[in-house]
Amino acid sequence: MLQTINPATGEKLASAPALTGDEANAVIERIADGFTQWRNTGYTERAQILRSMAAAMREAKVELADLMALEMGKPVAEGLAEVEKSAGCAEYYAEKGAEFLAPEPLESDASRSYVQFPPLGTVLGILPWNAPVWLALRFLAPALMAGNTCVMKADPNVPATAACLTKVFYSAGLPENVMANLPVTTDLVGEVIDHPRVKAVSFTGSSVAGQKVAARAAAGLKPAVLELGGSDPCIVLADADLDKAAEVVTLSRMINAGQSCIAAKRLFVEASIYESFTESLYQRFASLKVGDPRDPANNLGPLAREDLRLQLHRQVSETIAAGARCVIGGDLPSGAGYFYPPTLLLDVQPGMAAFEEETFGPVLSVTPVANLDEALALANATDYGLGASIWTRSQAAMDKAIATIESGQIAVNGIVKTDPRLPSGGIGKSGYGRELGPQGIREFVNTQQVWIA
Repeated sequence: MLQTINPATGEKLASAPALTGDEANAVIERIADGFTQWRNTGYTERAQILRSMAAAMREAKVELADLMALEMGKPVAEGLAEVEKSAGCAEYYAEKGAEFLAPEPLESDASRSYVQFPPLGTVLGILPWNAPVWLALRFLAPALMAGNTCVMKADPNVPATAACLTKVFYSAGLPENVMANLPVTTDLVGEVIDHPRVKAVSFTGSSVAGQKVAARAAAGLKPAVLELGGSDPCIVLADADLDKAAEVVTLSRMINAGQSCIAAKRLFVEASIYESFTESLYQRFASLKVGDPRDPANNLGPLAREDLRLQLHRQVSETIAAGARCVIGGDLPSGAGYFYPPTLLLDVQPGMAAFEEETFGPVLSVTPVANLDEALALANATDYGLGASIWTRSQAAMDKAIATIESGQIAVNGIVKTDPRLPSGGIGKSGYGRELGPQGIREFVNTQQVWIA
């Protein structure tokens, strides 16, 4: 059984049945059997089904948002926005998928030669709990539009959300032999990856788990896309729009109670504005309301699990012990639920836990820097490489940062975010491969050369 705990109360929710190994294999066989028919439907029919899925998600958005609030603590307003974004992703690939996968002519010694992009087969998506609807669509929409069939292994924290989402898809006309939910316990994931009819793997999660998934997929010579952890740097220079920067940095760090891979986590602020800017952050952190995620008055819900909260508190405590200043938050709340307060750590330096490790919660580490060169050196002083951002009005500073920062995506004077129109992914411990955009839909296809004499 899959047992979920309401992170706002610590109380058990209704348990969900987990599949045995044999039952999981039967589901995979059913979805693999549906591949030939699905790949032959053509882009027009697939697009129509994706649009129907988008409409059905919007109709079910209140139920989906409430389930996310119950199972992993996402505030309802954020959950509603997540469903809307997910529906938009389905519509985007319905509109653009055929264009992205159109054959590309190439000159050669043939009378005609080109590259085409047929689907691979059945793709396994191993998904986390922090954005269970969005991350499902980020995987499913391009894979399905490309003609693959999909098996979705959702995180054990969100079984009801995954089951509801699957039911919504079926109600929209997605054939039950094209996509299936796979509620299995973590110990069976390796066997699922090994299944001979699973042709590729998409994984979103921690770097440690990603290494295990990558090794298992590689052992079967199966392509994989890994979107892993991040310790994203954000640079704020003195000439920036400081009010806007403080607003966006706070949003980036606090959305989903800080449980976001692409949140700004290590902030580097030019020394001349360090005190005033951190005071502005303090005021914004202090105004946030922490509480029941089903209450629209609250900005911040709980962390998803107690072990995640204890891990975060260890990082905060070790960072303070190493010399950082904690100006707000930093305490482990008493009472029910897995709440953690908005926490602002100042004067964080390399070697401290909050600098070296990914902090997955509402904790921001801030470091003063003398200039852009020092900020860029510190920004790149990490094994991660998911996202990064810089705030400045200087074109020269923008250009230098864009040319220097080592990460999968860079935002200038804005928030690092995922957008169906743009590729997303990382380097180093943040993974490899890309999701979304025209690049994402080509991850799970066969780039097939055709040569005609």
